[in-house]
Amino acid sequence: MTGKSLEIAVLGAGAMGSLFGARLALAGHAVTLLDINAAHLAAIKEHGLKLVTDEGERRVPLSALRPEEYDGRPELLILFTKTLHTRAALESVRGRLGADTWVLSLQNGLGNAEAIGEFVAPQRIIVGMTTYPGDLAGPGHVESHGPGVIHMMSADGAASPELDAIAAALNGAGLVCDVDPGVHVSIWEKVAFNGALNSICSASRSVVGGVAAVPAARALALAVVDEVVAVARAAGIAADGPKVRALVEHALEAHGGHKPSMLQDVLAGRQTEIESINGAVVAAADRLGVPVPNTRALLALLRVVDGNLKAGRRLD
Repeated sequence: MTGKSLEIAVLGAGAMGSLFGARLALAGHAVTLLDINAAHLAAIKEHGLKLVTDEGERRVPLSALRPEEYDGRPELLILFTKTLHTRAALESVRGRLGADTWVLSLQNGLGNAEAIGEFVAPQRIIVGMTTYPGDLAGPGHVESHGPGVIHMMSADGAASPELDAIAAALNGAGLVCDVDPGVHVSIWEKVAFNGALNSICSASRSVVGGVAAVPAARALALAVVDEVVAVARAAGIAADGPKVRALVEHALEAHGGHKPSMLQDVLAGRQTEIESINGAVVAAADRLGVPVPNTRALLALLRVVDGNLKAGRRLD
């Protein structure tokens, strides 16, 4: 695997999946995007992916298929589906996962490795998180502005030449990546950030600036951060509370117009990832005896939202 072009499938080719796929294709890897968004797939097939970054605009030719149409045997499968769709998505490509396939999850939330482990040997699972921004501006059109980073590690904590080669492929594609034995710290810190802002924005149907404008809502966001960090620490994960609080404060000040991904799901009538974020935190808190009243309340509110969406009860 070291130093050669990889056969890569990206399962879940929304904003982030398309961004990563395009970057890797431009670096010379054989990339196939797999998704069920018919308009997005059709636009890519006809015109290539329109990628707009700080470096400018490019049209990137890419193979774009529904999962069941894919007949390759990827060396690397990058998983970007919503966590609630992980098992169904992997089931759709189960027959294409070979003994040598590695699966990299850069999904939000907790519990991803456990779900992937039902399909792939644990020693071939990589878990991680990324801070790269990505927006699906329209069918076949992705934009990403600003820097980002990827932290990742094998799920079993073992180093390997293959893991290093995958990190090198990402870095070679301009996606800054490090192999980080402390990746679970980064994952939990992102859960704390998302558990605060994603859930509050989604429950209130507000952009980040709306939360920033209400002192009690700002305080609520920081209280959720403190709760999630307390759960992480009780689980033996050295999450940095002041660091996450500072990131939330920065987002409140600098990204007022941003619509978190969970809010975008609510507005589009899609089920959210609340169970793998606040839900997973509450479950861990209950096991560990850590009080998380604010995180629990937001989970209840988003369960109502998801329940209404599932039942077709919409007020707009």
